[in-house]
Amino acid sequence: MLENLDPKPVFHFFEELTKIPRCSGNEKQVSDYLVAFAKERRLEVFQDKALNVIMKKPGTAGYEKSPAVIIQGHMDMVCEKSKGSRHDFSKDPLSLRIEGDFVRADGTTLGADNGIAVAYALAILDSTDIPHPPIELLVTTSEETGMHGAHALKADRLTGKTLLNVDAENEGVLFVSCAGGVDLVSEFDTHWEKATHGALLIEVSGLKGGHSGMEIVKQRANAIKLLGRLLDAARAAGGFNLAAISGGTKSNAIARDAQATVTADAAVLGKIKTIVGRLSKDLQKEFVVEDPDLEVTVAPADKVARQLDSVSTGKLIDFLLVAPHGVQSMSSDLAGLVQSSVNLGVLKQSGESITLTISARSCVDSIRDYLTRRIEALAGLVGAKSTRTGEYPAWQYEPDSKIRELCVSVYKELSGEDAQVQAIHAGLECGLLREKLPETDMISFGPNLYDVHTPQERLSISSVANTWAFLTSVLAKSK
Repeated sequence: MLENLDPKPVFHFFEELTKIPRCSGNEKQVSDYLVAFAKERRLEVFQDKALNVIMKKPGTAGYEKSPAVIIQGHMDMVCEKSKGSRHDFSKDPLSLRIEGDFVRADGTTLGADNGIAVAYALAILDSTDIPHPPIELLVTTSEETGMHGAHALKADRLTGKTLLNVDAENEGVLFVSCAGGVDLVSEFDTHWEKATHGALLIEVSGLKGGHSGMEIVKQRANAIKLLGRLLDAARAAGGFNLAAISGGTKSNAIARDAQATVTADAAVLGKIKTIVGRLSKDLQKEFVVEDPDLEVTVAPADKVARQLDSVSTGKLIDFLLVAPHGVQSMSSDLAGLVQSSVNLGVLKQSGESITLTISARSCVDSIRDYLTRRIEALAGLVGAKSTRTGEYPAWQYEPDSKIRELCVSVYKELSGEDAQVQAIHAGLECGLLREKLPETDMISFGPNLYDVHTPQERLSISSVANTWAFLTSVLAKSK
């Protein structure tokens, strides 16, 4: 499918990766593929218990004694699909399409975040004519669900003092700092009882969603938060109970859909339908620019056997109504940079348990901790128990960075334009890796990607070529 796209080696390996299941937490097959790749080429390779893979290739002629450069990316991908898609991420290869300058998948995420980094690195390790210093490739696991691979990594096998993280999504932008973050899982105190009335299904759908670090500044709607508003408004109709509730799929993706089943007598259900219908029109007006396809539907549901009691119902709705979401503060140092944010990521019901996973981010660790404590305190007020998971530090700006100077120079030389040196609100593994490799100079860059973490994810073909030229030039000048 991609065999005629340039650079051919990069797109060849990228397409190979799209054939391998690699959702976060299901990386054994792709990790083994990388090990086999190295062994076939007689490269030094190491696979740890977390399935992280490290490969090493000597420098080419004239670069044998040059300092090693670490190329780093992650092998896992966010697995999202369109409503109605029958794609099975556990076994099906992605169905690829070329649309103009873009590669995308049919009804699913593409996995260019971060498969394109792995493809670049494999193309370099497979090459015989690209000049480069000794290369140490580090490919981590479960980056998208808490950076578990980077957390588990023992860095004693890495010697490089320069690290190129190829996990950014804007060509010509060099990232030199990132936010830290943490996920909080709040488990609600639920008391169930027999349901005796009819039921109504309320659904929020049609939202764009997106990466909760990259797209949070765009003020897109979050389906879980909107569902909380709708349920709160419905309380004006009279007493009702929640029988089922869910929304979102990933803590680091803005929830695109959410749904709840409520029970009440016929008169109250009729009033709820009217109230939700009226508020849905207001919501569509509020988000007409950011989410023009926002849709709220209310329909009769099959009769349910059980429901939350009124106290549990009220506390859960209170939490969804009051919980912070979206941009919390902007940086006073860097114009346009989100300083801190909160994302309501996954609302899940499993048996009698209901949990909500919330992601908190900030480039200032103390502010991240403050947001975390606010959410924990709110959870305590409604009797929910909160657990922190996947915590990772911010990556602080390095004033004296040789790799930054080199990358700025190379980009200017190739494009004739000045690169943008920026901080990023999304979490990068550089924060964790810097703790493990304190003397290593780091930078992050990548080709243009759009709508990552959604089924509309697209990779720019021309930008892949431009970034390939940039990467290979940086390596060539790293003597």
